[in-house]
Amino acid sequence: MKEILSEVEAWRDAGEKVVVATVVATRRSAPRPVGTSLAVSESGKMCGSVSGGCVESDVYDNAMQVMETGEPRLLHYGITDDMAWEVGLPCGGEIDVFVETVE
Repeated sequence: MKEILSEVEAWRDAGEKVVVATVVATRRSAPRPVGTSLAVSESGKMCGSVSGGCVESDVYDNAMQVMETGEPRLLHYGITDDMAWEVGLPCGGEIDVFVETVE
């Protein structure tokens, strides 16, 4: 999370809403460890990574929806989930990503 703090602070200082997505669980081989985060600003900017590019597009889409509704989401990506192959999690592991607004 430290790697995104300066960007998040700058976006908040500029008056933008911000959503943070954090890896909260991993199973088997995972591209990033628990605690790794990605942030999305109201203007659509993004920093950080939760999967090294494998599922960022889907996480981004969910982050924009969380920003709109204010309701957090727990996302799951893995080899048993058809969505994982669609969004490209080829490492054979599973990750859970919690997406929430920054207040």
